[in-house]
Amino acid sequence: MTALRYKALDAQGRTVTGVMDADDEKQLRQRLRQQNLKPLMVVVAGSLDSGEGLQRIFRRQRRLSVNQLSLLTRQLASLIKSGLPVDEVLRLTAEQSRGDRIKGLLAQVRSRVMEGHSLAQAMSEHPGAFDRMYCAMVRAGESAGFLGEVLERLALHTESSQQTRQKLQAALIYPLVLAGVSISVVVLLMSFVVPRLVGMFASSNRELPALTQILISVSDFFRSGWALVLLLVLLAALTVFRLWKQVPENRLAWHRVLLKVPGLSNTLLQMDCARFASTMAILLGSGVPLLDALRIAAEVLNNEQLRRSALAVAVRVQEGASFSKSLQQEEIFPPLLVQMAANGEANGTLSAQLEYAAAWQERELSVRLGTMMALLEPLTIVLMGGLITLIMLAVLLPVFDMSSLI
Repeated sequence: MTALRYKALDAQGRTVTGVMDADDEKQLRQRLRQQNLKPLMVVVAGSLDSGEGLQRIFRRQRRLSVNQLSLLTRQLASLIKSGLPVDEVLRLTAEQSRGDRIKGLLAQVRSRVMEGHSLAQAMSEHPGAFDRMYCAMVRAGESAGFLGEVLERLALHTESSQQTRQKLQAALIYPLVLAGVSISVVVLLMSFVVPRLVGMFASSNRELPALTQILISVSDFFRSGWALVLLLVLLAALTVFRLWKQVPENRLAWHRVLLKVPGLSNTLLQMDCARFASTMAILLGSGVPLLDALRIAAEVLNNEQLRRSALAVAVRVQEGASFSKSLQQEEIFPPLLVQMAANGEANGTLSAQLEYAAAWQERELSVRLGTMMALLEPLTIVLMGGLITLIMLAVLLPVFDMSSLI
């Protein structure tokens, strides 16, 4: 059986698209005709046709959203725990899904499973949807015989990550909207309002206050073409910087700099270490060996310096050193994580201790981010209010000088 994508016309002449399993294109066309559909196109799911090539390429490269992955994992876990075969679970999940992308993805995974591949092997062929950690946990669940429980833990993990991301996004909405509106007001004032008000003072042949002269110069800059040139230069510099960061050694140097910035370094370190500890806890709790779990968990780290340190820990563990001592030798991981790892190794509860360390760091990170967001709102108001006040003073000072002469 092969997953085939089709486009057909129904009895009313409307276009219908979808994905269906069939032995070949001929069999699928026969099924479509039996359903009173006129087939227009039948291709293997994921392949490209001449009319939709670029669109399909970009669609295929796009990752599943956290909501889609969480819902998909929850559905798979529920159906597998009910005792249904894996291929039947994939078929039912595809039928319940709404998007053609997910239907096609599950159809391809199901076709590989029906060919004799394991679920983890079939999922690993789609790294854009299922990352290494996901496939490793599925492989461990299949080997140990508790795939449903492992998928349940994966669903909880993705849901927790989504909740944290949503909280951060919700906290940033108000400051970003406030900053955007304030910047728009300032640009409008400098481009249209201020020049008309200041024009009358320039014609009086009187010496203007320094603040007003600065305001006139800034307003002239905004109205000239140099502002656009500056914007283009900034965009070009940003593009060059992003290209520069693609070189591994340059990215490592930049991430080392970020870990030395006061205030920012602790936040970045906590975010990555909480993700590292949480991933390790899930992998170890799912039966993945320590060495494999270390190598997989290193891939979830965003900071290149931390990723290399985690891989160095894996090398020491492979050579026979303990996990906690290897962490301590790197001198970059938080002391709490090292201590929890040592307790877990001593008590045989490494997974539980790492989960506790991840939860503690996530709570501390939540408090830190909450404090930062709480300070960001009044700080934004003060900065934008001060900027607008300076503009108003620059406009009103000449008025006060003229009124004092009357």
